[in-house]
Amino acid sequence: MTEFNNLINGEWLAGKSYSPNVNPSNLADVLGQYTQGDAAHVDAAVAAATAAFPAWATGSIQARSDALDKIGTEILARKEELGTLLAREEGKTKAEGIGEATRAGQIFKFFAGECLRLSGEVLPSVRPNIGVEITREPVGVVGLITPWNFPIAIPAWKIAPALAFGNCVVLKPADLVPGSAWALSEIISRSGIPAGVFNLVMGRGSVIGEALVNHPGIHAISFTGSVGVGRNIAIQCVTNHKKVQLEMGGKNPQVILDDADLAQAVELSVQSAFYSTGQRCTASSRLIVTEGIYPKFIEAMKARMAKIKVGDALAQGTDVGPVSSKSQLNQDMEYIAIGKGEGATLAAGGELLKLETDGYFMSPALFSESAATMRINKEEIFGPVASVIRVKNYEEALATANDTEFGLSAGIATTSLKYATHFKRHSQAGMVMVNLPTAGVDYHVPFGGRKGSSYGPREQGKYAQEFFTTVKTAYTLA
Repeated sequence: MTEFNNLINGEWLAGKSYSPNVNPSNLADVLGQYTQGDAAHVDAAVAAATAAFPAWATGSIQARSDALDKIGTEILARKEELGTLLAREEGKTKAEGIGEATRAGQIFKFFAGECLRLSGEVLPSVRPNIGVEITREPVGVVGLITPWNFPIAIPAWKIAPALAFGNCVVLKPADLVPGSAWALSEIISRSGIPAGVFNLVMGRGSVIGEALVNHPGIHAISFTGSVGVGRNIAIQCVTNHKKVQLEMGGKNPQVILDDADLAQAVELSVQSAFYSTGQRCTASSRLIVTEGIYPKFIEAMKARMAKIKVGDALAQGTDVGPVSSKSQLNQDMEYIAIGKGEGATLAAGGELLKLETDGYFMSPALFSESAATMRINKEEIFGPVASVIRVKNYEEALATANDTEFGLSAGIATTSLKYATHFKRHSQAGMVMVNLPTAGVDYHVPFGGRKGSSYGPREQGKYAQEFFTTVKTAYTLA
């Protein structure tokens, strides 16, 4: 069995133990043994990054751009290989895996350009004969903590801007899916970036993540993951005067109005709720439907869901792969039991499936006759489970959509320009979709939410500079 080690100061270093990376579509398929780092590995990685920072922060922006472009080029050239690896370890379909790998390559190429576009301002002072320069500089050594549901795209959209703007990096990927992050790190290691600028430390979040967040040599933490962990990280970072960026949960609404194109509304709802096995922070788990279209929508959803093929992530024709882990599958099934207990009707799916291989398979679940106050409509399930909430009109739909502690993504299906325009303005979400799935965003524009979903500056696009740089104001007497 192949062993995969941490990358620290340009060298591959073993930890004291290894953990298997298991395919959730086929539990007999082990992708490899991935090392488990410890606090000493974090210390070594931070020391290497600290030593490398001065030269990297003030070095050639052309060299940075060339390195990031080289990384992006190799990812795109190997997108099928990397996408297949991703599908094997995380469980999303091969097509989705290739799409995610493609996006990772595009992100690096975008930030290769951003290396050359960082700008400032020159202003006159209110005092005579004094000039003012406003410039951006790298923050320092940043710790990046990434989740299991997008194991190459999310590391990419944190690493690329961090490096582009002159920071040094310590990456801690999700322990459940280290393979894609390791493959990305191996590509980075051959890009021409100096040793120590980028470091990979794999291991348990309670060990590596904790050590990163509390390390005095780390100047900023970017985290994507659960709400509970994110809140604790925020407290620790503020206490230790670290810059912090959090992307956490979602309970995203998809509104369907009476005037919507029914076929379009059903398709975007299925895509939002169930594809990627519902394991997306932007997935729609609350389908808010006005009463005029409600009966037809339920029947059309059931008919469309009957055509969804659940299967091995690598198999041709699979629409929805397995749940990523046993614990996540258990959580999904627990919420189905909770929904039934609360009085919602399980209209379709929600069953454990036995397929040719031993894996974590379930049929996507749809609840009807659910109330907005039910736990299944308040708490993030993070699986292929959606519930339909009946409302009287647009006004009640909007109020219901906003009645959540989260605010990441929201969608509306309507042919009314009036309602679409109003929803875009009054939806309490960071991203709004009109006649589109709530999941699915571009790499060159900001990503993030409001309320309990996000904290700190936005990710992606040119807005990434807000987190990965700090502003300096300099005065000069003429």
